[in-house]
Amino acid sequence: MKRGLLLVAISAAAAVVIWYGLKLASFSTAASVTALLPRATVLLVHVPDFNATRDRWHQSDVYRLCQEPAVQDFLRKPLSRLPDRSSASQTVGQIERVAPKDAFFALTRADQSSWTFVAGFQIRGNQHDAESLIDDWRGKLRSGARAAVEYERHKIDRTALESFTLFSTYSGKWFFAANDLDELKALLDRADGRSRDRENVLRASETYRAAIAHMPAIYDALVYFQPRTFGQQLQRLRATLGSAIVPGEQTMIEQMRSACGTMRFENGKICDTIFVGIPRVENVPPLNRSSLALGSKETFFYLAILLNIGDKLDKLSQAPGFSDRLQKLLQTFRDNGITANDWKTAFGAELSVLADWGENKRWPSVVLSLPVLDAAKAQKIVDVAMRADEDSAWSRTEKNGVRYFSMQSPATLIAIAPAIALSDRMLIAGLDSASIEEAVQRGQNSTSGLASSQTYKSGARAVPPPTTFFAYIDTAFLYNRLDATLRPILLMAAAFAPHVNDSVDLAKIPEAQVITRHLTPIVDSQRYDRDGYVAESIGPITFNDATIGLAALAFATANNPIVHSLFNLPFAVPTPTPSGTP
Repeated sequence: MKRGLLLVAISAAAAVVIWYGLKLASFSTAASVTALLPRATVLLVHVPDFNATRDRWHQSDVYRLCQEPAVQDFLRKPLSRLPDRSSASQTVGQIERVAPKDAFFALTRADQSSWTFVAGFQIRGNQHDAESLIDDWRGKLRSGARAAVEYERHKIDRTALESFTLFSTYSGKWFFAANDLDELKALLDRADGRSRDRENVLRASETYRAAIAHMPAIYDALVYFQPRTFGQQLQRLRATLGSAIVPGEQTMIEQMRSACGTMRFENGKICDTIFVGIPRVENVPPLNRSSLALGSKETFFYLAILLNIGDKLDKLSQAPGFSDRLQKLLQTFRDNGITANDWKTAFGAELSVLADWGENKRWPSVVLSLPVLDAAKAQKIVDVAMRADEDSAWSRTEKNGVRYFSMQSPATLIAIAPAIALSDRMLIAGLDSASIEEAVQRGQNSTSGLASSQTYKSGARAVPPPTTFFAYIDTAFLYNRLDATLRPILLMAAAFAPHVNDSVDLAKIPEAQVITRHLTPIVDSQRYDRDGYVAESIGPITFNDATIGLAALAFATANNPIVHSLFNLPFAVPTPTPSGTP
């Protein structure tokens, strides 16, 4: 027994030593780069180990999904239309042999007259391959004369490009490049140990140290941004235009001390950590996610955010560019004496959005909710809002102490009949009366299928408790519903628009289970921590990636003639079977 306990103790001690060594190695990696850069560095992008990151990428859920034979077969035709990728694969192979570590790009100065950058990496692999690869890059970039500059036993290559001159050189295992010769010389002085000014490097900056303290010890990529230069330029611009800077009304870029973010692959998932050094924006109680009770077992999207609409009501009423209907609503509020203070007294600041997708429903239903603080004032605001919409007839009913308001709209492919429910505890709004009533019943009975879902619980535990923002997306559930709805539409569309098959074979869309076995929930949590906001996200892709991807998809869809040909066909959209088979 004693020997077993001793072995356990030794194993635990070894694990602690390994963990500490990894953290120390990561900090040393970051320190080796930040010791080379000037204290006033505006932007830093750092990749500690290219090969290790590529190995972890190959273990990620997204990569494994892309390697599925059915996915490869589906992508074969669209990928064949892309330019030859052999040169890109060859370049990646060269980079692997070079095994670059501590690769970085830094913007060291940015003003109206010029921008100065430096970049570099350590060569941990084959030196000959590294020199061959770098010479190849130089040859492709060169558009003018090439010359050499000698500095402290370093031969600096000078390559004239169209818009700037690139200076590059080696220092031991390091390769450096810059668009300013003096900046490169200063970098070499720090790398060679000639510069002893340890307080004038980025590593010694209090702003950088405060930001990096919120980052994980191990990461695959880091971005650090110090916006003071841009804030000062903005202040000068405002002064030139005669715009007075009122305390408390500075723009966000002027208030921001720093921003920092990391990305890492962990157990197949992508993990983002983002920090923004800025004073606390909201002065309200933290999130309590009370609206979680409105969710069901078919809720695939849940978002809760602190958004004090009352604080922004006056600014919204004066801001240009809003729709006529919203401007009319805000004007009606003013005409009836509804002020920002009335809104803040009536409603809490926690805005929530939930999306459900029933098995036999063609499209998802979405509801928004706000906590009610003062039922009488909330009722007055809703009544005034109803009167603002003179073009629509709202019906009013009451059930079990809850007042319902609903509006009928013309029948369309996606039925939209806005509805509102108002109780003494919550305001719920949505696009149809049925989903509103179901949400109210779940809230009254506290029988949320979402809160008891093991998928939701495991996802929520993967991030720290939020205080200002939380988002959850069940990607596997969402994909199953999308597949069931869109697969029949796409297959029939392909039959009526044969030219689509020139780009992609829709008959080879992988079965849903091939995709969903690689999908886990996307979760995002944001909190205010000491001196700024920290957001952490995890999933097969992160919440930030999903947001950017959806925006790009929306833009591409709006401008893609093939998509238009798919969804503007003269036939009725078929109702999918529950299994989703065509």
